[in-house]
Amino acid sequence: MTKFREQAARFGADFVTADADRVDLASAPFGVWVDGTEYRGEALIISTGATARMLGLESEQRLLGHGVSTCATCDGFFFRGKRLAVVGGGDSAVEEATFLTKFATQVTLVHRRDELRASKIMAERAYANPKIDFRWNAVVDDVVGNGRVEAVRLRDTLTDEHSDLAVEGVFVAIGHDPNSALFRQQLDCDDAGYIVTGADSTSTSVEGVFAAGDVQDHVYRQAITAAGSGCMAAIEAEHWLAAQEPTARQ
Repeated sequence: MTKFREQAARFGADFVTADADRVDLASAPFGVWVDGTEYRGEALIISTGATARMLGLESEQRLLGHGVSTCATCDGFFFRGKRLAVVGGGDSAVEEATFLTKFATQVTLVHRRDELRASKIMAERAYANPKIDFRWNAVVDDVVGNGRVEAVRLRDTLTDEHSDLAVEGVFVAIGHDPNSALFRQQLDCDDAGYIVTGADSTSTSVEGVFAAGDVQDHVYRQAITAAGSGCMAAIEAEHWLAAQEPTARQ
């Protein structure tokens, strides 16, 4: 990422390291306000990403990166030969658990209900995997460990009884929220809040505004696909700006 930033700087990019407060996408030049300072641009690329939903535990935050993760494909390799827990019951959780069986000795799927919310084919795949077991009607009340994960403290949703499950890693797979709140009143978004883009395109419902990466991608959510769509957005923005030049000269 440092190399990418250095390359952008060599080509004249200016960096403002702060959160945007509001935007005006009514017409170009589009406005973005940061700490009261107004910036205008003839084209705008939105790449604000998505935030993984967390359990809201202090211990979870403390051990994030020390056994707690939200991305199996990112971190699974580091847990080779270990016992792991995956929290969730949807397609994402089942996919994460299945992927982790390539590395882990055992994966326990912890779900607050007594059956998976995942699609039938995904669920059957998990049930058939000998490395995956299940803790039904259970929620994680705490992640136990000093400097590294040692166990998760589970609470039975039916009896309120607590028990500890010894694991060396915890993967939270309860979904993501796109960081699109700033744009939802001005751009078309789907029911989950992801910015809607054109087919095989990064164009949004406003001409000259493009969206790339996890803020519009609820399928892949990987760095490489985000970078690829960012490149697409840059090319499309450049082409769109070039097409406006004759109009601007008239």
